[in-house]
Amino acid sequence: MADNPKELLSLIAGMQDREQYQALNWQGGFADYLALVKKNPRVVRTAYQRLYDMVLSYGTDEYVDSKKKIIRYNFFHDGLDNGRDAIFGLDIPLMRLVHVFKSAAQFYGTERRVILLHGPVGSSKSTIVRLLKKGVERYSRTEDGALYTYGWILAKGADYNPCPMHEEPFKLVPRELRPKVLEHLGLKRESSEHPIADFGDLCPFCRFTYQQLLRRYNGNWEQVVDHVQVRRLSLSEKDRVGIGTFQPKDEKNQDSTELTGDINYRKIAEYGSDSDPRAFNFDGEFNIANRGLIEFIEILKLDVAFLYDLLGATQEHLIKPKKFAQTDIDEVIIGHTNEAEYKKLLSNEFMEALRDRTVKIDIPYITKPSEEVRIYRKDYRAEKIRGKHIAPHTLEMAAAFAVLTRLEEPKKHGLTRLQKMKLYDGKMLTGFTEDNIKELRKESEREGMEGISPRYIQDKISNALVSEKGEGCINPFLVLNELESGLKSHTLITSDEARKTYRELLQVVKQEYEDLVKNEIQRAISADEDAIAKLCANYIDNVKAFTQKEKVRNKYTGQYEEPDERLMRSIEEKIEIPDSRKDDFRTELMNYIGALAVEGKTFDFRANERLQKALELKLFEDQKDSIKLTSLVSSVVDKDTQEQIDVVKGRLIRQHGYCEICATDVLAFVASIFARGDAKEDDR
Repeated sequence: MADNPKELLSLIAGMQDREQYQALNWQGGFADYLALVKKNPRVVRTAYQRLYDMVLSYGTDEYVDSKKKIIRYNFFHDGLDNGRDAIFGLDIPLMRLVHVFKSAAQFYGTERRVILLHGPVGSSKSTIVRLLKKGVERYSRTEDGALYTYGWILAKGADYNPCPMHEEPFKLVPRELRPKVLEHLGLKRESSEHPIADFGDLCPFCRFTYQQLLRRYNGNWEQVVDHVQVRRLSLSEKDRVGIGTFQPKDEKNQDSTELTGDINYRKIAEYGSDSDPRAFNFDGEFNIANRGLIEFIEILKLDVAFLYDLLGATQEHLIKPKKFAQTDIDEVIIGHTNEAEYKKLLSNEFMEALRDRTVKIDIPYITKPSEEVRIYRKDYRAEKIRGKHIAPHTLEMAAAFAVLTRLEEPKKHGLTRLQKMKLYDGKMLTGFTEDNIKELRKESEREGMEGISPRYIQDKISNALVSEKGEGCINPFLVLNELESGLKSHTLITSDEARKTYRELLQVVKQEYEDLVKNEIQRAISADEDAIAKLCANYIDNVKAFTQKEKVRNKYTGQYEEPDERLMRSIEEKIEIPDSRKDDFRTELMNYIGALAVEGKTFDFRANERLQKALELKLFEDQKDSIKLTSLVSSVVDKDTQEQIDVVKGRLIRQHGYCEICATDVLAFVASIFARGDAKEDDR
C-alpha cells in the first residue's frame, strides 16, 4: 500500500497499459494505411461484416433440442460485463438474428433492411441491442476489430481536421481506380473472407476539401493525400463515435436534422454560405453512427417525417443532409418495438414501404423454467442480497409461474400446461417423444409472445425481500403470495378471465412445490447411504434369485427361502413399475449388472436414477414412523425425536442450501402435509 500521494500516483500510472493506448492512437500517412490494408485486408470490412465477425469471435456451441440443431453464440452470455446483460433461453431467436448479420455481411440483401426486434414488453429486446453496442465498441479496440479513419492537415503545423463521419480512408482512392488498386494489394472480391464493399463517395466536408486540394495541385492526387493523416478509430457511444441512438420524442421539439445534421449558423458568417460544408454540423445520429451501429428505440413511433430518411438510409445506404447531396453511410440499422406498436404498423398504409424494408426477428419470452430462473439468480445472488436468505426453490417456483402464463393450453388430450412446460424443459414423460414436443411447439406459434414478464416477477421478489414477513428468509409461498396479490393491480392484464387463469396457475405451482419439497424431505430423511446400500444389496440378491429361479439364504436363520416378493414389489411400486412389467424390469436390471461385470465394473445404485429414487422412497417409508416427523405439528417433541429431526435439518442445510429458519419452516410444512395424510387414512 502506497504511503504518500506521489507513490499512489506512480502505482496508478504503473497500472496503465501504455502499449494498448499507443496502439489505439496509431497514426500515419495514406501510404502507411495502404500497407496496413495489404497486411490485414480485414480493416476494410463493412459495419455488418465487422459486427458478424465480432459475434463469432466469442465462439459457439452446438446442441440438439427436439431433433433440431441449435447454435449458441457465446457472445450473448455477456462476458464483456460479467454477465450483467446476459441473455438466457433465446438461442433460436438469436440464431436467426446472427443469420441476418451473416447474410448482410455477404451482401445477400439484408444489409439493405432495417432489423426489427419485435416482442412483448420485457423480453430483452433492448438488452440485445445494448449488448451489440458494447460488443462493437470493445471489438474496435482489439487487433482483430481494428478500423481506421482519416483527417486533413491543410498546412504545416495546422490543426488536424477529422472527417466528421469517420469514413473509411480507402474512399480517398478515385472510384474508377479502386478495383485495380485492390488487385494490386492482393485483394480480390471472390477470394476474400468477405465480399469487398463499393465504399461509396466522400462525405460533403471531405469532398469539398479533396477538390480544393486537387485544384491547388493541378490534379496531382499524390500531393493531395500528403495532407491526409490516417488514425485508428475506436467506436464509442459516449463519445458519439460509430454508435448512435435515436428515441422519438415530442413531435413539436424534434425534426429530421437530429438524424442527418444541421447548419452551424455561427460559422455562416465565417464561410459566407449555408451550403459550405464547413458551416454544417454532421452530427446527426446517422452521421455519427457511420462505420458502426444505430439503435432506434421504439422505432415504430417515428413520425412520418423521419420515415423518408430511414428508408433512404436503409435501402440505398444514403442520407440527405440539408443543403447537400445524398451522402453514403455504412452502418447497421436496428430497432425494437413491442407488439402493440407492431400491430399499428400492419394497419397503417403509410408504413407499407417500411414494412417492405424490414427484417422482423421475434424476441419472445422464455418458455423453459430452467432458463428463466437464471435471470433471477443473476439478480438475486447471495452476495448481492444482504441480510436475507432466499430459501431453495423460491426463484424456481417464481420462474415456473412466469413460464406457465406464457404457454398456450395444450391441444393434446390429457396433457396439462405443467406437463407441457416440463417437456419443453427437457424432462421426459411416459408416452411422449421428441417428435411430440416438435408438434407441440409447431401448433403453438404465438407461445412466448404473451404472459407475465420477468420484470413483474422481479418486482414481486423485491417486495418479498423488503417485507417484514420473512424474518430473515423468504420462501416460495411468500413470493407466490406477492405474485397473486399483485395480479389485482397489474396494468398489463386486461381481462378478469386472464387474472382467473393466472390465479389457477399459481395454485398449480404451489402444488408442484408441495410435491417437490415432500420428495426433498424424504431424500433428506433417507440420506443414510449405508442403509440404502444394504437395502439395494438385499433387493439385488432377491432379484438375482428370482430371475435365476433360485432361493435366497436368510442371513439370520441360515435357511434358504423363496425370493422376497413383498420386498421387491414394495421397491418397484415406488417408481410405478406395474405388476405386468416386473419380470421385464428385473431381467433388464440383471442384464445390465452382468454387462458391467464383463467390463470389470461394479454395479452402483447411484448410476441408476430410477432405482435410487425407489430405494430412497422405500427407506423413507420404513424410517418415517421412527422419526415421527408429524410430531412437529404438535408442541410436544421428545428428546430422541428432536435429535433425529436435527439430523435431517442438518442435512437440509449442508446438502440442499437451507438456512436454520427455512429448514425449520419446511420441516414443519411437510410435517403438516403428512399429518393431513394420516388424518385422511384414519377417516377411512
